Amino acid sequence: MSDIICTSSNAVQIVNQIPRQQPIIFAPDRNLGKYVMEQTGREMVLWQGSCMVHETFSEKKIVQLKMQHPTAEAIAHPECEPAVLRHASYIGSTTALLNYIQQSQQQEFIVATEPGIIHQMQKSEPNKRFIPAPPINNCACNECPHMRLNTLEKLYRCMKHRSPEITLSNEIQAAALRPIQRMLEMSGQRK
Repeated sequence: MSDIICTSSNAVQIVNQIPRQQPIIFAPDRNLGKYVMEQTGREMVLWQGSCMVHETFSEKKIVQLKMQHPTAEAIAHPECEPAVLRHASYIGSTTALLNYIQQSQQQEFIVATEPGIIHQMQKSEPNKRFIPAPPINNCACNECPHMRLNTLEKLYRCMKHRSPEITLSNEIQAAALRPIQRMLEMSGQRK
């Protein structure tokens, strides 16, 4: 049903290419949409969906962490709420955050995104310190339960047994392919 699909890493680039007089309905994440509106100066109608993980970060606790770790740099994913983004010195997609910490001379970071990336950050920069941004409640709310449903074992079984199989009509497949192709063209990834 979408005309174009985007990711957090190319959303600004995609929106900047849409003619200014063309209205935009941005879904599914209202926080990413707010961030894109801020970056592009475009008004958009925002679908009121959001990522449950990125909505759980506590602005108050991030401020407290910054006071406890005055040299730590706060970095955040653009799907975080605006109050959290205000405290980030760098905002970017998961890949952009990983690239940023690798290039930064900073030694300590407060990371406001799904904490699974922290493992990759520690692997790539073992001498740097990564502090996960805390959720509002003392829970594991900042770990996405949906992402945790996918495991290597399940992927192996699916590939081995070729099941479960999802069958879509040619019509639906063609309709789903068009917005992906537009995104790749507008991102310069498809010639």
